[in-house]
Amino acid sequence: MRPSIAIALTALALSGCTAEESEPGWEATVYYTAVESFHDGAPVEVTGCPTIECDGGDDPLGAYPEDFVQAVEDEGTGRITSGDHAGEYLNWSYDVGYWLDTAPRNSHGDPLRPFASAAADPDVLAEGTQVRITDCGDAEDVTAEVCDRLQAAEWTIEDEFTPGLGGERHIDLYLGEETGPDFTESAWYTTLTNARLETQNGPR
Repeated sequence: MRPSIAIALTALALSGCTAEESEPGWEATVYYTAVESFHDGAPVEVTGCPTIECDGGDDPLGAYPEDFVQAVEDEGTGRITSGDHAGEYLNWSYDVGYWLDTAPRNSHGDPLRPFASAAADPDVLAEGTQVRITDCGDAEDVTAEVCDRLQAAEWTIEDEFTPGLGGERHIDLYLGEETGPDFTESAWYTTLTNARLETQNGPR
C-alpha cells in the first residue's frame, strides 16, 4: 500500500468515517431553485401555508406565472421576485403543499446548499453520507465545464427524493438558483449516466 493511501485511511479511521471505493453505474440528476422573473404564463393563485410551521394550509400566498408554479412543484422551491412576497421563497412538498419561507429547504427543513446538498433514497445512501463524483459517465451531452464543476464539489446527502422518483444508484444534486430563462434547456440541467461515485459515511 502506498504511504499516501495508508495515511488517508488512518485519518478516516480516526475520524469515525468509512470510505468506499469508487463505484460505476450511477445516475446523477440535478435540481435547482426556480426564479420567478425567468418564467411566464397566466397568473395562478396559490394557496398554502404562510410559514414553514404548518401543513395543508389554504391561506392565499399570491398569484404567480403558471410556468413558475409548475417549476416550484417540479423542483421543490422557487424565489419570488414580485409583489408583496418578493425576496421570499415559495416552497412545495408532496406531504405539505405550498408554503412561504425565507430559504429553499430540503425534506428535513434545513436550507439547501448549492453544489453541496444532494438527495438519495435513504435505503441506498444514508443521510450524512459524503459523495464525490469521480467520473461523469457515458452521457455525450455533458459538457466539460459542467462535469468539472460537479466533480469538484463535495456533496452530502441531506435530502430525500419524492416517493417514486429515486431508486437504486440514483442521486440528485442541488445546483442553487437557475441562472436565466429556459434553464432546463441549458447545459447545467443534465443527467449523468453510468457515473462513478466515491462515498464516505459521516462521523458516527
